[in-house]
Amino acid sequence: MSWLGLATIDRYLVRRFATGIFGAFLICSLLIYMIDMVELLRLSGKYGAVKLYQLAWLALLRLPAYTEFLVGFAVQVGSIGALLMLSRKSELTIMRASGMSVWRFLRPAMLVALLIGVVSTALYNPMAAWARTEGEQFYAELFGRETNLLGSDSKQSWLRQDGLDGQSVIGAAAAADRGLKLTTVTAFVYDRSGRFVERVDARAGTLKEGYWELEGVWVTRPGEEPQTYGSYLLSTYLSPERVADALGSVYAVSFWELPALIEVAEKAALSTTRLALQYEALLARPLLCVAMVLLAATVSLKSFRSGGIQTMVVSGMVGGFGFFLLAEVSRQLGSAGLAPVWAAVWLPICLAILVSLTVLLHQEDG
Repeated sequence: MSWLGLATIDRYLVRRFATGIFGAFLICSLLIYMIDMVELLRLSGKYGAVKLYQLAWLALLRLPAYTEFLVGFAVQVGSIGALLMLSRKSELTIMRASGMSVWRFLRPAMLVALLIGVVSTALYNPMAAWARTEGEQFYAELFGRETNLLGSDSKQSWLRQDGLDGQSVIGAAAAADRGLKLTTVTAFVYDRSGRFVERVDARAGTLKEGYWELEGVWVTRPGEEPQTYGSYLLSTYLSPERVADALGSVYAVSFWELPALIEVAEKAALSTTRLALQYEALLARPLLCVAMVLLAATVSLKSFRSGGIQTMVVSGMVGGFGFFLLAEVSRQLGSAGLAPVWAAVWLPICLAILVSLTVLLHQEDG
């Protein structure tokens, strides 16, 4: 006994499962990176030439946010691959012949999955949130500045606000830092009586205490020629929490910041459903990874000599996609307020574990 109290066979199984899971994750990450690079190259050709190393760095910044959703899938695929390789080399047969039950040689796999889930939540998620924010800002610098300031963009996010000088409607092509920093900003400004005063187009904007500070500004007033300004202050009563709720993304907030943000939103009488769902999903990720190991085991323990391996692998993949579809439907029900947040996140995972355990008990004990 050594290495955290694990026996030799346990260490061997830990290496095999860890290799399979990380291999599946790296392959999926590489494919996503290549697809994103192709899309960025297309945008570069559309909006103006951008240097290749800038596109490569931008794709790298965006990658963690994309691949974070693949953790559960990578655990399932990697576990299927590891179990099939053990079966192909008759190692599972030898383990069974020595008296090891399925629960005995799945224990190291579940330990690996649990640790991956914990690290993914505690470390990888904060890194992905930081990289997402940096990527959004860098994307706006590369492509947002090439957009015609007087052109309209159907993909903009719009927000109505009130301020000391009157009401205004502000929109942006891109929002970063939870919506507190905007790029390619358009604002329609009205006076206190509700009459349109001017249109403001800016390269970027930052929310300050009681106003938006806009940079690189074009101001167009009815019957007048457009005028340019280095900076422009647009009054607002919006708080950072309200802007974050309207324009920000919950995926740009790290696991460690979510509890405080939920508390602040509750005090401000804002909806916390999206934040609570994200927090519960991150808390449940370690258990999700364990569920994926059990699900993988239901279709990967059959001997190669008995045949039908392809059918079982396809069945496992279909089962995995079915689970993720169920989890997403449940998440949407929670987001719509039709189910409690905890139930929307935890029940699909518990259901997957119970079904997997039932199938394994039937396979092993009849």
